[in-house]
Amino acid sequence: MRATPTSQSFRRIGFHPVAEDRTKRERGFTLLELLVVLAILGLLIGLVAPAVMRQFGSAKEKIAQQSVERLATVLDMYKLDVGNYPTTDQGLQALVTQPQGITHWDGPYLKGDKLPEDPWGHAFVYRSPSERPGHEFDLYSLGPTGRAAGPQDPSAIASK
Repeated sequence: MRATPTSQSFRRIGFHPVAEDRTKRERGFTLLELLVVLAILGLLIGLVAPAVMRQFGSAKEKIAQQSVERLATVLDMYKLDVGNYPTTDQGLQALVTQPQGITHWDGPYLKGDKLPEDPWGHAFVYRSPSERPGHEFDLYSLGPTGRAAGPQDPSAIASK
């Protein structure tokens, strides 16, 4: 059988278990260590946050472009049924409710009663006939500023 050391034998060799446990518990981070960690976190946030915000803005533009293209496809379906695109006066509302005087309307072409909005909360702009040569209609988002002057405005997100 093996003898366990007594606290008296620990004292003889200069080791006291209670005192060492207390110093281990009282150890912590120094102010300098905390400042270094905070500085590193600050640098990381400073470098990563702008990239994340750029990606966020880019994602909204991609969503707007996809929404414009989807609406253009729905307008093409409308034209197949009716024979022409809705007029500017009828607008995109013609995709949800049947305009007066239209006989071959087979809608609604969009779900719900409300027209979709772009990612910035603006209504899509629709004009028929188009102001652009070679196009039958203009469909575009006003973009993040909400002030695009037309489909060729750089801030507009337009159908192709």
